[in-house]
Amino acid sequence: MSFRTKLFITPTLATVIGTFVLLTAASILIIQAVTSEKVIRQMGGVVVDLGMESSEIALIEQLHAVVETAKYTEASWDKNDFSFDNPDLIIAYLYGALAPMDRVSFLVLVDEHGEGIDVDRGDADGQLLAGAVELASEIPSLVPLTEKAAKQTTPFWSDPVFMPSREHTYFVYTHPFYENGKYYGSLLTGMSLERMSEITWHISTEDITVFLLKEGTHEVIAHPVLFESFDKLTPENPLLHVSQVSDTFLAEFSDMPKVRNSTFDIAEGLDLHAGYDNEGYKRFVIIEQNNENLMGMPARIGVHFPAEYLDQPLKQLTTAIIVGTGLLMLSLLGAIVLARRIARPVQRAAVAAKDVANLNLNAVAPLPSSVIRELDDLSKGFNAMVGGLTAFNRYVPKTLVQKLLSEGRADAPPEERDVAVLFTDIAGFTSASEGMSATETAAFVNHHLSLLGTEITRQDGTIDKYIGDSVMAFWGAPDRLENPAEHAARAALGMAAAIHADNQERKSHGKQPVRIRIGIHLGPLVVGDIGAPGRVNYTVIGDTVNAASRLESLGKEIDPDAEVMILASEEIASNLSNDIRQERIGPQMVKGRVEPLQVVRLLF
Repeated sequence: MSFRTKLFITPTLATVIGTFVLLTAASILIIQAVTSEKVIRQMGGVVVDLGMESSEIALIEQLHAVVETAKYTEASWDKNDFSFDNPDLIIAYLYGALAPMDRVSFLVLVDEHGEGIDVDRGDADGQLLAGAVELASEIPSLVPLTEKAAKQTTPFWSDPVFMPSREHTYFVYTHPFYENGKYYGSLLTGMSLERMSEITWHISTEDITVFLLKEGTHEVIAHPVLFESFDKLTPENPLLHVSQVSDTFLAEFSDMPKVRNSTFDIAEGLDLHAGYDNEGYKRFVIIEQNNENLMGMPARIGVHFPAEYLDQPLKQLTTAIIVGTGLLMLSLLGAIVLARRIARPVQRAAVAAKDVANLNLNAVAPLPSSVIRELDDLSKGFNAMVGGLTAFNRYVPKTLVQKLLSEGRADAPPEERDVAVLFTDIAGFTSASEGMSATETAAFVNHHLSLLGTEITRQDGTIDKYIGDSVMAFWGAPDRLENPAEHAARAALGMAAAIHADNQERKSHGKQPVRIRIGIHLGPLVVGDIGAPGRVNYTVIGDTVNAASRLESLGKEIDPDAEVMILASEEIASNLSNDIRQERIGPQMVKGRVEPLQVVRLLF
């Protein structure tokens, strides 16, 4: 049975509550006392679980990058993209691999004899250092890892390795390379205690401290203040016991009693302990028993935080029951007032929820706080959700999310489509950025990418990723386009016009103009959610992507001085309108393809 007449919340609540509150208030109070306690305990467990998951995600992002870089390196090696006969190419590759992994300390690529290339992040200035290396004589601490790699085909994380030459401890991810069952080298990725401690520093707050312990021990891998004790690290003691870290509360962890997980409905995979700090305030410590999501790293995530995060709601519940009993006789009048108070924020939330459902997040005004705890939690939770969606919307194409929502789906299974792919790159970016500060460089790149991104969005494209100063975008997914080549080409021409106009402005301020190269190709690709179960990207994979990238790189050979060089394949050119001017370049050999590509230059 359905009601076509919709009731307004304020009079409905006032009537219903006002009629029945005197008769039911006493029983409701008893029921609330029982059920709310359970709910609050469950909420405490949910808060703890979410906090642990947030800490886990921050670490897994770094470990995922390490593992995927190793896999990509092996694939590139198998395709003969580089070899030890060309150390400069290996150095360039390792530079590019290490640069975005800001929590990784070094990459070492060696052959079966332990000889190869070492790229190190260097000091705090961020400068990358590289050179040839022979592990046996220069970094003997890593030799046992390569010896182990030569006996097994699967990648592995090391135990803590103290490197005397650096006077520091590292965890090293070793990825062995095999061909036809024969070992021919390894990629070793090192993460220092300092770099991992930076991760915990970033995700810790004034009240909540995040740290990492080695599996099965009370030895500290990472902690926001671990840097104060690095001078205590030795080959015999590559890790420090919690009692040696400058955290006076955690130093007593070994003596802290355990608390039953059922007290706060905390997951069974977590150990809950309680203790008191130097000022006599109670705090909780939560340690993972183990974590299968850390990709083999022998680490456990831990946090400690003020006890009131879990205890206070229970105390407040007790107070609320006492106060509620005393106010029972005034409940009739209070019901009417309460109805109005409940209705207003719910009405605001209902209006805002429609905008959220349409991803019109800019139109959503923050919900005000309320004196009613549940409504205040609703406001805070809703505002936090909108903030999270706003941040999430920066990284995921809005059109993709809207399409999935409209279809009632939560994922995009991979499928094959004809997709137009576009790559851009700034010519001579390294020299152009010389003399810029880090802030100026970031502002320059952000401004440049904004110009390009506007044109991609205007032509219904999907931005796949930003690669430094470069952009990869595609057309034909998630929405099907009648002619994705036309959209991609017009986006490229729009970029050219935007860059030209921006260069005029730069010249008027005495700045050097920006030159870019653009490559476009159309062909069949696999498009959809690609990645591990816990972390996927909506992206495209296939030879068409490589061809578009090669066309962009080819621009430096065709006309290296062009302000904007747009090179398209014949598959693109044959699908364009007559008003788009073209210049035939002819067949060109590009790296990674046996057959030449028919290349056309688009003119603007």
